[in-house]
Amino acid sequence: IVGIDAAIFMHPTTWKASGHVDNFNDPMIDNKDSKKRYRVDHLIEEYAAALSAEGKENEAAALLASMETLLAKDDFTGLKKMIDDNKMQCAVSHTCNWTEIRQFNLMFSTEFGTAVSSEEGNNIVYLRPETAQGIFVNFLNVQKTGRLKIPFGIAQIGKAFRNEIVARQFVFRMREFEQMEMQFFVRPGTQKEWYEKWKAKRMQWHESLGMPAAKYRFHDHVKLAHYADAACDIEYEFPIGFKELEGIHSRTDFDLQQHQQYSKKKMQYFDNDLNPETGKPYGNYIPYVIETSIGLDRMFLAVISQAYEEQDLSLPAGEAGTEEKKDSRVVLKLPPVLAPIKLAVLPLTKKDGLPAIAEEIIQACKPHFRCFYEEKDSIGKRYRRMDALGTPYCVTVDHQTKEDQT
Repeated sequence: IVGIDAAIFMHPTTWKASGHVDNFNDPMIDNKDSKKRYRVDHLIEEYAAALSAEGKENEAAALLASMETLLAKDDFTGLKKMIDDNKMQCAVSHTCNWTEIRQFNLMFSTEFGTAVSSEEGNNIVYLRPETAQGIFVNFLNVQKTGRLKIPFGIAQIGKAFRNEIVARQFVFRMREFEQMEMQFFVRPGTQKEWYEKWKAKRMQWHESLGMPAAKYRFHDHVKLAHYADAACDIEYEFPIGFKELEGIHSRTDFDLQQHQQYSKKKMQYFDNDLNPETGKPYGNYIPYVIETSIGLDRMFLAVISQAYEEQDLSLPAGEAGTEEKKDSRVVLKLPPVLAPIKLAVLPLTKKDGLPAIAEEIIQACKPHFRCFYEEKDSIGKRYRRMDALGTPYCVTVDHQTKEDQT
């Protein structure tokens, strides 16, 4: 797997070829009284959550299952009927006065150049809604310069932009976000095998971070994207429930075929490995693609929501005197592999040669992992600061250290 840093602005035909201009949409609905716009699935999910809070879990589950089926068929009439029949209200106006459902494209567009175009739309350019297309248009450049043989992957980390109508839930859904995507190019006919391999590899990666395995699950897509023959999400149990963290898709050869058609340039790979069935080289073909796509911001949110804890250390009135003594501390229980500072070295006092011993420990450990030295304030306050930073290990240098190196 090799890395790439593709352009944020690409030729607008790129997005026509990829299908984003025509298909990168979300169904939306407006409340006529408040003028507030909702994503249809979010409106129904919020209503289902309210049902669950009332103890109507079965009714909520049935509603969500029906929604998934209707979305898979793009049955907007059925979705509108569901909203009307259940008398779903706008959170602002508290009315059920809804428009018809319509599609809304999620790409941000702007204009390039200074001259006014003679034809409307000729100078439109889009901010990339995903990093994947930058990999596809550079596929042969990377393959040839790196002399790569299939199977191989191209990966990148970078900004993506989506015109989300409702950006909410902290960093879970944003209009500007960081993606980590990998496109893995395979021989046609082997995509199912590689799809299962990458599902397993990606789950292993998540578990290697030290996050609880019980917090993860796979969710197979009911409705496949226009480019996929198989797709699933790795979902994580956030405080707001199980939500998508990473997508794994078998994209077939759709993207490379489309870019070949629109660019008039061949996207074929020559495979000189022998086909055991024919005894001849596989020859020219357009590779199939397995994609893994994860939102870095969502991964950060998953880690923080698992690790962050506020501990109440208040003392009741009987123990603290006549009044209750309020106290609390923040503890960031980061898995050690993710902690930015692995070790804090803390001399008990600033004198008696203890800082010099602490400095020796720092110098011995610094080449191997990030260390932190602090001698200011009491040892208890320093421990608390390290708790708040998520530092897994603290070494205290005291007077016994001078005697026996412990």
